[in-house]
Amino acid sequence: MSDDQPAFQQHPDWHLLEALMPHVRQLQDLAVRHNVPDIFQDNGGKLLQLALVTGLTLLKSREGNDAIDLAGKEYELKTVNIRYALNRKSKPQFTTHHHLNPVILAKYRLVNWLFATYDGIELSNIYFMKAESLEPLFTAWEQKWHDSGGRDINNPKIPIQFVEKHGVKIYPADPVTTQTLVVTL
Repeated sequence: MSDDQPAFQQHPDWHLLEALMPHVRQLQDLAVRHNVPDIFQDNGGKLLQLALVTGLTLLKSREGNDAIDLAGKEYELKTVNIRYALNRKSKPQFTTHHHLNPVILAKYRLVNWLFATYDGIELSNIYFMKAESLEPLFTAWEQKWHDSGGRDINNPKIPIQFVEKHGVKIYPADPVTTQTLVVTL
């Protein structure tokens, strides 16, 4: 073999992955029924889990909002992997939009939000927030957009501490007071 040829050899864990694939395929079939085309892409598996625990219907389009509830209210869904952030020695934050501008902010101001925290692949918490609760961030981002001469903002973050302080924790449910995810505001 010459030096410029790649050298590939299957890892011994390949057989374990192949043994698990029938179950992964079952999970993917479940995901497709809930409008998640690929559990390995764009947080697909986490969005499926979030939809199933809340009863939301995921919207198929990559444009627009992420989900709708039984009452017809639309939601923006955000997830963060706490373990990943801590391993990178960064503060856990929720990402928003790669080209945030007044058009996107107008959309954000019209919907409810769910924020889910994960420890790896394990769902830890879900917080509900009305758009009005996020207005201090929206206002600051809009001002930043104007101050920059109208240049889109690249993915401003929503700190997890902000969500924990201003959001309503709906998961895990308190077994003493409720067994459902009903939010009373």
